[in-house]
Order: sequence, then C-alpha cells, then structure tokens
Amino acid sequence: MKHLSSLLLIVALAACTDASQARFDSYGSKFKVEVLSGGQVVRTYTSTGKLGRAGEGYYFNDAATGKYVQVNADVIITQLD
Repeated sequence: MKHLSSLLLIVALAACTDASQARFDSYGSKFKVEVLSGGQVVRTYTSTGKLGRAGEGYYFNDAATGKYVQVNADVIITQLD
C-alpha cells in the first residue's frame, strides 16, 4: 500500500504542467491587470492579491483604491511578486 501511495504521488506531480504549477505558486501574489480595448491598453490596475474568475472576466481588490473591481474585457495579467 505504501508503494502504491508513493507511485500515485509521483504520477500526480508529473502530470502538473508548468502553467498549472505557476498558477499554484502565484497564490497570494499581486498582479498587474491591463484592460484592452481595440488592442490598446486603456486602464491598468494592481491587485492586492489573487485574482478570481467570474464568467467571462476577472475580479480582484484594487491596490490603489482598496475597492472590489470586476473586469469583463480582454486583459493582460502579469504577476508582480
């Protein structure tokens, strides 16, 4: 049984892609959220922590205002720390 548990753990860890590992490692990080319109950046936010997914968009607390923001647009998200 001990060997089976070890094997399952190895398989699970090997199945993680770089992207999913990066997503897991980003928990609690700040993010720069650039909102696009017509391919141009029209607004930039900095989150106070993790971003959430809401249907077609994202939600977070804005570091500048401390307020909840929900963005339903094309965005570029960059981890800051």
